[in-house]
Amino acid sequence: MKYFLISGEASGDLHASNLIRALRTRDAQATFVGLGGDKMRAEGCDIRVDYRDMAYMGFVAVLKNLDKVKRNFRIAKQSLLDEQPDVLILIDYPSFNLRMAKFCKQHLPNTRIVYYIPPKIWAWKKWRVHTIAKYCDEILGIFPFEPDFYAKYGYRCHYVGNPTADSIRSFNLQRSDLPSTAKRSTNPSDLQQSDLPSTASNASDLPSTIALLPGSRRSEISHCLPTMLQAARQVAQNNYQIIVTAAPGIEDDFYHPFLQQGETLTRDTYNTVAQAKAAVVNSGTATLETALMNTPEIVLYHVPKVYEWLRPIVLKIPYISLVNINLGRECVREIVVNKIDVEAVSEELRSILEGGSARQKMLADFAELQTKMGGEGSSYRTAMDIVKSLR
Repeated sequence: MKYFLISGEASGDLHASNLIRALRTRDAQATFVGLGGDKMRAEGCDIRVDYRDMAYMGFVAVLKNLDKVKRNFRIAKQSLLDEQPDVLILIDYPSFNLRMAKFCKQHLPNTRIVYYIPPKIWAWKKWRVHTIAKYCDEILGIFPFEPDFYAKYGYRCHYVGNPTADSIRSFNLQRSDLPSTAKRSTNPSDLQQSDLPSTASNASDLPSTIALLPGSRRSEISHCLPTMLQAARQVAQNNYQIIVTAAPGIEDDFYHPFLQQGETLTRDTYNTVAQAKAAVVNSGTATLETALMNTPEIVLYHVPKVYEWLRPIVLKIPYISLVNINLGRECVREIVVNKIDVEAVSEELRSILEGGSARQKMLADFAELQTKMGGEGSSYRTAMDIVKSLR
């Protein structure tokens, strides 16, 4: 069978690569083509557009890059027509993928359309539920509550487990087999510190750490990272090392102007988060990853001023972080404003570090979250569903 996958961001590239690997175990003759990144490419997918050329967030960014957006659509549509795949697999990225689903349904009626990791329409833009159901033959959700959400509208969604939880479980198993001195990367290309003293050139020599995860897009990094750093500096002083995780596809030079002497930039995100005493995280998949690694966290998200006024109208759920959404209550503090208060972030950060008032309760909530996310094997269950539907 021929599979066409579309992923428009780093997390989707990861989940798509795991799915490709799983599909090969079910379909020995499988071939793969699509839009994505290096992880999909490493699994043998013929990438027609790299997701780094697609990651435009917000109306202004899309408008500024309108020619590139149109080009991406042209390439995707022509590739679909040229390849005529047996199945089109859409991974999140709704603004692009819903248009591709419609195009495929109109021009390739024999191609099965599967939405794996459907957009979070239960949080906003609920009206999209009808569009998804109209153009997709199968909806494979990754959160336990999604089947009930779709059922309210008369549609079927199959819960296949959560691929993020799978990735973290796999990482934790690999990490448990390593000696303690090898649990954080010591590769110089993974760990770069501003004027790092020679005594700390090995990552395992670093003191207790605070991890900052400012997001995967330049715009959100520019908005969130300065505040994250200011807050972390107030708390860290001489007691903690500040480590900033870099996003795939964004060069190191982009981060350097934000950093002061002794602050570290790393691409070894999982090990960094796992060893950190606490993390400050930009809203997204990283909030769930951090919680599943048992690292206490604060969630920050910068929004336009108008969104602060419109939030009660636009957002249909009380939380934005995947941790709180899945637990159905506030576990991690969410700071979602136009102008983020550095003092408020510092105060919250102190409360989740060792000895802090909120730390133990948060860790207990994380244990409950792990139970809620279900068993292992999300990618393989998804592959089994897709292949079975084609035969």
